[in-house]
Amino acid sequence: MAPILVLNGPNLNMLGTRQPEVYGPDTLADVVALCRRTADRFGREIVDFQSNSEGALIDRIHAARGAESGIVINPGGLTHTSVALRDALVIPELPIVEVHISNVHAREDFRHHSYISPIATAVVAGMGIQGYAAAIEFLCTRT
Repeated sequence: MAPILVLNGPNLNMLGTRQPEVYGPDTLADVVALCRRTADRFGREIVDFQSNSEGALIDRIHAARGAESGIVINPGGLTHTSVALRDALVIPELPIVEVHISNVHAREDFRHHSYISPIATAVVAGMGIQGYAAAIEFLCTRT
């Protein structure tokens, strides 16, 4: 079975130091380790990628076509601004789970809109980094 791609967008490399009152104390390394442990329980693998560059994320999404079995994505701020990222996510023709550590619907109004949600298979928000585990488990049982 092909691995699951775990994508993290802008500023997620700063987890654990950026607004811990909003995002918690866990680091991106903690997120990746959790995703690996969860996938391991199902005999699956993940491939992880983080970038602060929209173009790099889009290029990695293009490369997922035929190489991965699903995508878990936390697009960060690009959630609310990037039509290009949304358009790229349909290219691999894979199930997508959009993940947000915080409950974006309980935050500023501009965070309530997502360009990704309408094309996502599932959306997880407000579960902290456990949302990634839920997304991986969902894809492991679906793909």
